[in-house]
Amino acid sequence: MKESAHVPSSRSGTVRQMPSPLVEARGLTKKFGDFVAVDAIDFEIRPGEAFGFLGPNGAGKTSTMKMITTVSPITDGKLTVFGLDPRDDGAEIRSRLGVVPQENNLDEELTVEENLYIYGRFHDIPKPVIRRRIEELLEFAQLVEKRKARVENLSGGMQRRLVIARALINEPDLVILDEPTTGLDPQARHVLWDRLYRLKQEGATLIITTHYMDEAEQLCDRLVVMDKGKIVAEGSPQELIQRYSTREVVELRFAPGAVETNLDRLDGLGNRMEALADRVLIYTDDAEALIDEIHRRGVEFEQRLTRRSTLEDVFLHLTGRRLID
Repeated sequence: MKESAHVPSSRSGTVRQMPSPLVEARGLTKKFGDFVAVDAIDFEIRPGEAFGFLGPNGAGKTSTMKMITTVSPITDGKLTVFGLDPRDDGAEIRSRLGVVPQENNLDEELTVEENLYIYGRFHDIPKPVIRRRIEELLEFAQLVEKRKARVENLSGGMQRRLVIARALINEPDLVILDEPTTGLDPQARHVLWDRLYRLKQEGATLIITTHYMDEAEQLCDRLVVMDKGKIVAEGSPQELIQRYSTREVVELRFAPGAVETNLDRLDGLGNRMEALADRVLIYTDDAEALIDEIHRRGVEFEQRLTRRSTLEDVFLHLTGRRLID
């Protein structure tokens, strides 16, 4: 990977100069007829960081990614990528991007290294450079022993690693990953997280869209939560947890039909309470004291779970638990 710009060290009393953002949006809007998919959003992505877009289906994430990758025109507002305008400099922007689509659009009848080679030629990279990059990327993706294997014979996790390796063949300045681990089993997801974390360590700038909150917590330095085309929150995962949730969550699971009958006894407990069909979630900064009070009030429940608050709690609080098709 090319090295990204770093913030130079500053002596005491001097102001550190922040690097110019690789991507900057102001009032960015995308409409399809009367439907507003992206509604005047502002954000910036800095060199060397992993930036996440979270949101339910239909929140505007994909439309935003398509504008950044210049495959969908802007309706209104301002967007720059590498300081360039996608409306005028689309070809140059695309040449500096590495894009990992949600689907594995590999040529399944070709081998692993053939897929990499063809993509390198697509970028007009000289043959000796492509061959050097293939060796580097096979090692990076842990696919050295599979170099001669046809793609159709690879596991889902191996195919996903190959898609990411392919996106890096042109040594991009910005890597965009759309739902990078969707459909993978837990072991394959963790292997892929390890590869993406290595990219971060090497100075890559990443944009990640994901439905997995644990993935966002693991990989993203900063993120935005989108809902109905708008950005409803922005910050690091830990900042968002501190801002919108509590330190701990106590989950009480009740027998069928018993939630409603126990709500009065739980009234006023914790910082916030959420009643679901078979359980009650109570958000608190002192779980031990809360549990003592629950017992004192004589609340009868089937199971109790105490856990730390997560980004998923923030996400559901901001976007709701409704299902969106």
